[in-house]
Amino acid sequence: MHHFPKDIGWIEVICGSMFSGKTEELIRRVKRAVYGKQKVQVFKPRLDNRYDESAVVSHSQLKLHSIPIDRAEEIFYHLHPDTQVVGIDEVQFFGAEVVSVVEALAGKGLRVICAGLDQDYQGKPFEPMPQLLAVAEFITKELAICVVCGNAANRSQRLVSRGERVVVGAAGAYEARCRKCHVPVPDEATAPPQTLKLFQD
Repeated sequence: MHHFPKDIGWIEVICGSMFSGKTEELIRRVKRAVYGKQKVQVFKPRLDNRYDESAVVSHSQLKLHSIPIDRAEEIFYHLHPDTQVVGIDEVQFFGAEVVSVVEALAGKGLRVICAGLDQDYQGKPFEPMPQLLAVAEFITKELAICVVCGNAANRSQRLVSRGERVVVGAAGAYEARCRKCHVPVPDEATAPPQTLKLFQD
């Protein structure tokens, strides 16, 4: 159990692969803050509308009201003066600017809880998560179960052949895989046609 700081703000980062329970843990912490009669606001990227246009929804269908935004700096425009806790889901989609926003919120004395992927579908660090991990007071690494061998999984296997780094999807588009079973999907721009065909079949 964390011994939280007193009279200052701080940053908590919940990271891991797809299907590891990141959003579920974010929802759990936010609900505990609400039970503790703290003023909470939750934000999510507008592009993540897999389950709901506005609510944060875990793969297990837990739901939490949130404010969809396009850019991290919009948090300042929506922030209520009495807010004490800010939750941000799918934080990796906000880009580098989210780091300074989160730092500013913590500097104002707020507890900031961020959840997101720490690796992309190639198994490479997913910016800005490495930068957030560096400045966070508390870090939780969630692990999923590899669908191939049953070991602890920390990578997201993309099942569709798409060249973009950001492809919003859930079951059917991604699987949780361990280090051994994860196969990086080739980049469509550089991969030979026969390699791409393996992923399309």
